[in-house]
Amino acid sequence: MIHTVWPYLAVMLLVAGLFPAVERYSGWRVFNVLPPIVLTYLVVTALSVSGLWQVNAEIHAAQATVIGRAIPALLFLLMINCDLRAIFALGPRVLAVFACTSACLFAAFMGAFLIYRQWLPAGNGWMPLAALSGSWMGGSANMVAVKQAIGMPDSMLAFSLLTDALGYSTWVVVLFSIGPLATAFNRWTRAKSSGDLVVAERPAIGPIRYDNVLLWLGAALAVGALSVWLGGKLPTSNMVSATTWAILLATVAGLLVAHTPVARFPGAGAISSALLIVVVAVLASQSNFQGIAQAPLYIACGFTVIAIHATLLVLLARLFHFDLYLCGISSLACIGGVAATPVLAASYSKSLVPVGVLLALLGYILGTGFGLVVASLMSHAAAM
Repeated sequence: MIHTVWPYLAVMLLVAGLFPAVERYSGWRVFNVLPPIVLTYLVVTALSVSGLWQVNAEIHAAQATVIGRAIPALLFLLMINCDLRAIFALGPRVLAVFACTSACLFAAFMGAFLIYRQWLPAGNGWMPLAALSGSWMGGSANMVAVKQAIGMPDSMLAFSLLTDALGYSTWVVVLFSIGPLATAFNRWTRAKSSGDLVVAERPAIGPIRYDNVLLWLGAALAVGALSVWLGGKLPTSNMVSATTWAILLATVAGLLVAHTPVARFPGAGAISSALLIVVVAVLASQSNFQGIAQAPLYIACGFTVIAIHATLLVLLARLFHFDLYLCGISSLACIGGVAATPVLAASYSKSLVPVGVLLALLGYILGTGFGLVVASLMSHAAAM
């Protein structure tokens, strides 16, 4: 049994790096259903339940420090590649589709919550759905950020992660399958195809070197520490805590730096990916399988969210004359994130790949705030 911090951290890093490495070199299809981040969470949780480490005062303090400081640093790094000017340059039609997609997703989460509210656990049963909304607007980092901001117990994160993985995997298959229906769909909505839309990509900025890694990591930790300090000085409420302020401040800081020459230095994306899966591993090390029998209920909620979202988006596409390609890309930009969206866009039309990337980045920007709004409304509805 592990009793001290350094062996514990070594296990976290090894497990966090294992599944991304296996996915990269093996190409196994299991990763299409269970991404590395989900497998990391489940394996670390199993190790925790098996008693591989003892959560004594030393390890508990290390867990709290890593989570409290790493999440603001992570969000700062994620924002570095978000070019708001390029996003706004997409034009009103693309942004209108994304706005409608976001509104449909918001309505879908609130509708699913109201449908299943009587069966969800009393008190904090809404929290996994709120955290999931952050992920399905942005990504896993937004899920973790919302989870921390609302004080969701670590044991509930498994519900959000499993629902995310299964719902996302199913929706990806659907969106890839409907491509051949574009002509009929566009005729029904009286829309023009977006396949000829062209967006300039940001130029490559060179290879990642160790000095870039050290500079970005140091800057991210400094911004994270400063955000935590400033967050403790700002006013709080039932839904806006010092942690919430720290998360929002770090996000804004990242967006500001993204529009400076500093953002051209490589390495921020690689570090943020590594930091995210390490944070998930540490979160998993604090949890257990208690209450896992409730997972099917949350999975049902997730599929209901997707069904409502898809139905509303199709109706709005008919109303505003949106084409199938932009609807599919915008939907996956929210639910799937920046990894899957360019692949879907390329299957529709190669000229839409930059659009998919930029919309997914916009989802990252809005994901945490979206999740916090959903959390606030769900918490009030649960108390009624």
